[in-house]
Amino acid sequence: MPVDDTTFRRTLGNFATGVTVMTTRDPATGKPVGVTVNAFSSVSLDPPLVLFCLGLRSELLDIFKANGHYAVNVLAQDQEDLSGRFSRRGDDKFAEVRTSDGAGGVPVIDGCVASLECQLSDVLDGGDHAILVGRVLDAHYHPETVPLLYFRGGYMDAAAALAKESRE
Repeated sequence: MPVDDTTFRRTLGNFATGVTVMTTRDPATGKPVGVTVNAFSSVSLDPPLVLFCLGLRSELLDIFKANGHYAVNVLAQDQEDLSGRFSRRGDDKFAEVRTSDGAGGVPVIDGCVASLECQLSDVLDGGDHAILVGRVLDAHYHPETVPLLYFRGGYMDAAAALAKESRE
């Protein structure tokens, strides 16, 4: 018997995830584009590969595929506003967002916990999503920065959890 959508979604909500913003440039216009994603994972150490999933109906899917490069921006706890901003359609999502150019000229968001600059190596079928696999060309992390976490439909206070853990 198949699992119903509501049960499946609520069950997966019990898996705490980091929050990422995937960024690239539209090769047709040169404009930066980005989208909030929590379906992100490492795949391999040798070669260094990561993946993320993007809905087949996303207007950005063809742009990510056409560019061939993208950045994974792992958001910090104080970047919750960016998670919301990049999850919506329209607007100039990059207004007042500090970035630097990464591999292939893609925007890398400043102040993140970590960032990975990737070259697209494969696009796989994932049901109603495409699975974009990328080879990591460069990686940066800031161990003093607290990550933004998502759990059971809301953001989790990772700093409080880390403080509690250090007291125990």
